[in-house]
Amino acid sequence: MPAGLAPDVLHHLCRRSLGWRFCIGGFGLHLRSFVTTTKPKSSLNHNLKSVPLVLTADSGDRIYVNGTQNAVFDARTGQLRLRILNGSNARFYDFSLSGGQTMELIASDSGLLDRPHAVRSLRLAPGERAQILVDLSEGRPLSLVATSPDNSMGMMGGDGGGMMGGGMGRRRDDARMDEPFRALDIRPAGSSPRRILPPQLAALPALNPSLAVRTRRFVLDMGMRGGGMSINGANMDMNVINQRVPVDQWEIWEIANASMMAHPFHIHNAQFRVIDRGGRTPPPLETGFKDTVVVNPREQVRVLLRFAEHNDPDLPYMYHCHILEHEDAGMMGQFVVVKS
Repeated sequence: MPAGLAPDVLHHLCRRSLGWRFCIGGFGLHLRSFVTTTKPKSSLNHNLKSVPLVLTADSGDRIYVNGTQNAVFDARTGQLRLRILNGSNARFYDFSLSGGQTMELIASDSGLLDRPHAVRSLRLAPGERAQILVDLSEGRPLSLVATSPDNSMGMMGGDGGGMMGGGMGRRRDDARMDEPFRALDIRPAGSSPRRILPPQLAALPALNPSLAVRTRRFVLDMGMRGGGMSINGANMDMNVINQRVPVDQWEIWEIANASMMAHPFHIHNAQFRVIDRGGRTPPPLETGFKDTVVVNPREQVRVLLRFAEHNDPDLPYMYHCHILEHEDAGMMGQFVVVKS
């Protein structure tokens, strides 16, 4: 505990919601590294100024960037590399640049994409990461703007909440969260020559689902008022190993969402590739290696993965919804990686 806190303050902190305490703890987070176990060769200039941004939120209308509000960055270069982590316990964020300027999406959770993608907006769920390049060559101040879209999808919650915020979600009267807020104000030192990105960032291996020797299916579901969080009809049980996965074998994991709310599905000890989303080609953010993927209501996402190391029948890993209150309520399972 922090030094100097009076006992009544500690008591008050301990009585606050899980999400609130996570928000406070999130101020000390370090941004997860953007690497992949395959370490593809990159043609990107790694001397670009790189700024990590960790977003957290409390159960009200306050959103923090690296533990502060009204964040400002004084840029000394004409191109800025932002490494963004959605560290909030439940909120999704839609990012854009002020004035509608495009940004170059260059990396996702586990490393660089094969090429840059010019985008005007970017959505990140809890646990997801992305890297973008911002062009500051004209020397004009810019803001990274974000909104927090409602993910309740009509679900009901108790004591004035949906499924995401203080009880399990944003308060229904919290209209301010849908309004844009400036996540980061960027102040360039002046104009500079514009840099051209290389056409290829990383040499990613071809996505080949035919490599898979088996398919596993995971169905995410939740009851009314936040009860009954489950995967394949089961709640998290520390005494149960739900899956035994052979080491170094390719598999397809089908993740289906039977609920009326989007869930970011996270798999430990793996970097996977998204095959398709409801039979459709994945968007740019999902073309590289990832460890967290959003599964929308009534949707199925297929991913290709293998566990090439760290096999131990007594050391379980987890898969779970990355909304903190959902995994805490049981939307989580355990697996072990074993010798085949």
